[in-house]
Amino acid sequence: MAIRDILIIPDKRLRLISEPVKAVDAALRTLVDDMFATMYEAPGIGLAAIQIGVAQRVVTMDLAKKDEPPEPLVFLNPEIVWSADDTSTYEEGCLSIPEYYEEVERPAAVKVKYLDMDFKPHELDAEGLLATCLQHEIDHINGVLFIDHISKLKRAMVMKKFTKAAKKGVSPALAKDKEPSHHIG
Repeated sequence: MAIRDILIIPDKRLRLISEPVKAVDAALRTLVDDMFATMYEAPGIGLAAIQIGVAQRVVTMDLAKKDEPPEPLVFLNPEIVWSADDTSTYEEGCLSIPEYYEEVERPAAVKVKYLDMDFKPHELDAEGLLATCLQHEIDHINGVLFIDHISKLKRAMVMKKFTKAAKKGVSPALAKDKEPSHHIG
């Protein structure tokens, strides 16, 4: 397992639409292992492969609290097939947008179709934090960032700050807040 660098906005690769996974092989298993190592180190509760520069439809997640045993989840080619009309609001953060948090309104529940590491199909009904996290990560593999769900003014301010830091060659520090539940992915 290797810890990989997480792409930070305004890196254009974060806007790529990821390609479907066609098979589970040694390279994919290594990618998933590296994604978990990277996600836990950050720390975060979700990570999309594109966030480490791999444009494949792979998502890792672990919503276990600090005092609970890990509950690693892998979603290959995840797709939202149903969304609730009811919404919920959650303060989201992103490992690709360190130290920035904003309230985002999303459907309160979703149904997600995906493949597991044995390439077997599943459907999952999710609500609460799991639903939020799945939507956040599926957005990533579709080239969408959580800041796309906030006001145009706030989004412009965030992009300006990170673009200015990138031009100066200054990498924004990773989030000082070490609580993984604040860093969706």
